[in-house]
Amino acid sequence: MMTPASFALGLTTGLAAGTLIGVERQWRQRMAGLRTHALVAAGAAMFVMLSGAFADSSPSRVAAQVVSGVGFLGAGVIMRDGFTVTGINTAATLWCSAAVGSLAGARQYGYALAAGAAVVAVNVVLRAAGRRIDREPGSGDEVFTGWRVETTLVPPDDGRVRTALLTALRTVDGARVRAVETVRTDGTIQIRADLTGTADTGPALDAALSGISRDPTVTGTSWRHLADQP
Repeated sequence: MMTPASFALGLTTGLAAGTLIGVERQWRQRMAGLRTHALVAAGAAMFVMLSGAFADSSPSRVAAQVVSGVGFLGAGVIMRDGFTVTGINTAATLWCSAAVGSLAGARQYGYALAAGAAVVAVNVVLRAAGRRIDREPGSGDEVFTGWRVETTLVPPDDGRVRTALLTALRTVDGARVRAVETVRTDGTIQIRADLTGTADTGPALDAALSGISRDPTVTGTSWRHLADQP
C-alpha cells in the first residue's frame, strides 16, 4: 500500500531523475526542456504509485498506459523541416523520462536515478560520436540525409556570392540543392542552402566552401548535418 513516505520518496526520485535529463535538454534549448522532462517523469511515477492504491489494479498495466500516453507528447515534438524530420531524439528522450518515472513509482529508486544518468550520457556522449561518424567517409549502402550550408556576408553584393555558392555546391558529388533563402538583418546578409547528400558529404562541403570563404565580402561559412537538433 502507498504511504505518505513512499509517495514522497517516489515523487521526489521521479522529479530528480526527470530534472537530470531535462537540464541537458534545456541547455541545448530543445523544444522539450527542463520542466517538460521533470513533469513527464513525475507524472509517470504518480500514475504507477496510484495503481498501488487499489487492490484490483496492476502496476504493470498502468505503466503500459503511461507509455501510450507519452506517445502523444512525442508526436507533438516531431517536425518535418523540408526533406528532414527533426525532433525524433527529443521524442525518444521524453519516452525515456517516462520510463525513469515509472521506475521511481515502482520503488526502484536507485535504478531510476541510474537510468536518468544513462539517458543524459547517451545524449551527450553519443551525440559527439554521431557527428564524428557523419564526418567520416562511410561504406556500404548510401543513406541520403539533409545538410544545411550557411554563408554570412556584408551587404550589398549577395547576388554574386549566392551564384558562386550554388555553383560550388553543385560540384559536390552525390549532393542535390533543395532550397536556398537569403536572410537580411541589420548590417549582415545570410544565405542558407539546404541539400541532400550522403554521410560522405560533410568533408566534400569543406572543400566546396573553401573558395567562398576567401571572398572579401564573406565573413563566415559553415555547414551542419540536419539530423535531430539535437
